[in-house]
Amino acid sequence: MFVLITGGAGYIGSHICVEFLKAGHEIVLFDNFINSDFDVVRRIEKISGKKIKVVIGDLINRESIKNVFDNFKFDCVVHLAALKSPEESIFCALDYYENNVLGTINLLKAMEENNCRNLIFSSSATVYGEKNSVPNHENQKVGEAKNPYGTTKIMIEKIIFDICKSDERWKIISLRYFNPIGADASGLIGDDPKKNIKNIMPLIIKVATGQEKKFYVTGNDFDTPDGTGIRDYIHVVDLALGHLKALDFIKNINGCEIFNLGTGKGYSVLELIKTFERVNGIKINCEFKPRRHGDLAVSFADVSKAKKILNWQAEKNLEDMCRDAWNFEIKKNKID
Repeated sequence: MFVLITGGAGYIGSHICVEFLKAGHEIVLFDNFINSDFDVVRRIEKISGKKIKVVIGDLINRESIKNVFDNFKFDCVVHLAALKSPEESIFCALDYYENNVLGTINLLKAMEENNCRNLIFSSSATVYGEKNSVPNHENQKVGEAKNPYGTTKIMIEKIIFDICKSDERWKIISLRYFNPIGADASGLIGDDPKKNIKNIMPLIIKVATGQEKKFYVTGNDFDTPDGTGIRDYIHVVDLALGHLKALDFIKNINGCEIFNLGTGKGYSVLELIKTFERVNGIKINCEFKPRRHGDLAVSFADVSKAKKILNWQAEKNLEDMCRDAWNFEIKKNKID
């Protein structure tokens, strides 16, 4: 297939690009590069052994995305482009609604105008909220988000469900991610944000490299075995392969389908840190801070639907995630 990947230069997007190229698909990478480096394109090409087409643009500019569809005829779009920090979204709510919601509407209009109605959307487990029981499964009602970032994901899911009802030609798969960490085994691509470092693994690595003195664990009084929050960490390569399975399956659906992408297992923050220490032989100094408002004690996925229908399940374990994340940190500045 010929696929447009919005946000393709980002952490998750770059890994999806690699797996799609390795599987023989053609892609166009669309990104504004505000939180990624253009060098990631060269790294994707080095891993995959293939050249890729790149378009620099922004979804909130309708002409920007219109021009892409004027020049290429796509079979499917994988939509990842979004601002993604829950904490930042509280202070920059309008930016998040403009970028995530308006950007998606502009993309959907361009797709409709060019008769491209196959979409794989990057959603989030945050849509389940705090009142649903765990493990979270796709039939649960969408919850109430605690921040504008989460609300944008809920709003976009509502939009895509509505357009599927209004036009039966649309085929849309919403993939609800849990907590991606890790990196490609080559060490050439990984989680390396330019700004707003909020994800757990980059913060751990900043302590491991001595850039920060301590890793701050927010909350040690949850109702969990060690008091820290439990999350479903998934290797980013497994996540990318989930998109590949979704791409293969999308021709078989009518309307919208939702799939969780996680491991189906929960690990506490302290378990993650101890695994990182053990696998990589590095001590991580920690300090506890009060829990953040709205943080859940436990969150992990029911992945039975993806296993049954997509024939997909996560293969890599927590040790692989920690090992590959550190390998990327060691090698990321050594590409030829």
